[in-house]
Amino acid sequence: MKKLTFLTSMFFLLIFQASQASAEKVEITLVDQLNGILNGYCFDVAGGNRDIDISKGLQTHTCYSYRGELGEDQVFETTRFADHVLYMPNYDVCATLTGLEAGAKLGLATCNNSELQSISFSDSGKVSPVSAPDLCLTAGEETRFGRGGTSQHQIKTLTLEACSDDKSAYQTWRTRTYDDDPV
Repeated sequence: MKKLTFLTSMFFLLIFQASQASAEKVEITLVDQLNGILNGYCFDVAGGNRDIDISKGLQTHTCYSYRGELGEDQVFETTRFADHVLYMPNYDVCATLTGLEAGAKLGLATCNNSELQSISFSDSGKVSPVSAPDLCLTAGEETRFGRGGTSQHQIKTLTLEACSDDKSAYQTWRTRTYDDDPV
């Protein structure tokens, strides 16, 4: 009986480890560098470091991978992309739209499988609500510098806008690990 229990425990441990090994942590970055002077723009929790407050939602911000590792407030787990979920494991929250209309922002909330958390990341790089595929997550055109303008880190808004070829530079995303070369 003890041998069977041990073997069963080992089996479940191996299954758990295999599922953890396949969970790749990535940043979501624009394909186009736009005017980025350090490392392009990534989905980012507004107000990082000691001031992290997930209630502020997501923005686009200089990607931290140029430092040799992913930024804690820019990490997403790829295992949930197939389920149309943008999951941030460092905070155990999911990206959550504030609405399904142009101008809606991308917040963060406890994962609940709601329509506002059902977000498709297409092979072509479009990030859209499953129920509103004509809307794309879009980096803002205006840029500001972090820390009241004293940092080289650049920040743009992140909102839902009509998908458009004219805005493709602001709407086409990809994932990368810290050691990927930018496209």
